[in-house]
Amino acid sequence: MDSVSSLDSLAPSISPAIVQDTQAWTTWWDPSHTHFPWQPTATQQALFIELYAAILQGNRQFNLTRITEPADFWEKHLWDSLSGMLPWFLEPPTHRLKAIDIGTGCGFPGLAIAIVFPQIQVTLMDSTRKKLVFLDQVIHNLGLKNAKTIVERAETLGQQSRHRGQYDLAFIRAVGGASLCAEYSVPFLKEGGTAILYRGQWSQDEAGQLPGVAELLGSELTQIQPWSTPLTAGVRHCVYLQKHDPTPKTYPRAIGLPSQKPL
Repeated sequence: MDSVSSLDSLAPSISPAIVQDTQAWTTWWDPSHTHFPWQPTATQQALFIELYAAILQGNRQFNLTRITEPADFWEKHLWDSLSGMLPWFLEPPTHRLKAIDIGTGCGFPGLAIAIVFPQIQVTLMDSTRKKLVFLDQVIHNLGLKNAKTIVERAETLGQQSRHRGQYDLAFIRAVGGASLCAEYSVPFLKEGGTAILYRGQWSQDEAGQLPGVAELLGSELTQIQPWSTPLTAGVRHCVYLQKHDPTPKTYPRAIGLPSQKPL
């Protein structure tokens, strides 16, 4: 999308107060705290702070997120976004990958991943144009060359040849039930690609239903990674689906059906 000149005022202005408020982030990124075998560079840390400042500023106009306190933002947006990337922290990509963030909202997990993994080209997809106009400006201001946006619904984009079966990774967070997330994400993947479903609690019902849904879509449930969030000990799970066959053309179904009648 093209940036809109009227949003130039959203260029992040890093106040001394924000710098002070985010000082603890440096300590929190320690691997003993995050359980990631990784720490941000000084440049990445600065980009995280700029992103935080931009979200705070944009929130006044666009009502992007209720998560605005520094500790909450770090844990529930930054850390949470990167928790799904543990396999790629353990084995960093050796070549360029294409990823899509489905229902990105205020830019997570896609923007955090783009900052940390420059070798991953991230497409931020959402059906709300005004949010993506804002995110275009954020991407420009942060100088991220590996992120872009697209306005569309998953049911529509997932049927388009330019996007269907074209991605190595698909991220989906805070969108709906596990079956819905699978139907939205798997069609975007190449064979061998991975969908990462960011979940809170993980129920026995979901554990019983998802393998069959994954198989129906041409994929399999390969891993469920439980997490306890570093600051508040909240329950989180990252669910991984790997695609092994083309998704039947039936999926994703027409707009509204995946949520009204989950698989």
